[in-house]
Amino acid sequence: MAETRTPDSTRRSERSRHAILDAAFELVGEVGFNKLTIEAIAARAGVGKQTIYRWWPSKAAVLFDSFLALSGDTDGPTLPDSGDLETDLKVVLRATVDELNDPKYDLPFRALTAESQNDPDLARELTGRILEPGLAAYEERLRAARDAGQVAEGVDPRVATEMLVGPLYHRWMLRTRPLTHDFADTVVDQTLRGIRPARPE
Repeated sequence: MAETRTPDSTRRSERSRHAILDAAFELVGEVGFNKLTIEAIAARAGVGKQTIYRWWPSKAAVLFDSFLALSGDTDGPTLPDSGDLETDLKVVLRATVDELNDPKYDLPFRALTAESQNDPDLARELTGRILEPGLAAYEERLRAARDAGQVAEGVDPRVATEMLVGPLYHRWMLRTRPLTHDFADTVVDQTLRGIRPARPE
């Protein structure tokens, strides 16, 4: 008598979840956030609408989780701490350049960012769930560097963080000049020049 296997519902659910997140990410880049619908996500993912609503309350919630899944930051982002602040920052900023230049990330993030300018609720979600955790990770790394004597005592970690990441997002948003690793390295070099402890004369 042939053995009857029970379908693995956990594996099936995980496949469906990944398909939904991928579909949301692809579609927002194609049609923009405003035209994105749960129905379209469900059709692209090959699931029913109720499957999506069982896990997420809105299309924004699906999209935010798709961003988090793409970055792999299930426990929140962290910055490397090798003891060499310059090297660590250049590694992270170069990775940010690669991400911003990747069409898979670029188009959906532009759509979400543009829509957030007219939607305060969406802007709060974007800031709270995607942007702020990343900025907090920079601040934590800079505090550790300050404690190690690599950053001057009076430096505000938040301002220093914005000095590091702001130029990258500014160039990405405006598309005025290429966003490159060399540019990221220059941002790190010039920022550190301003926040390192003064050398004794």
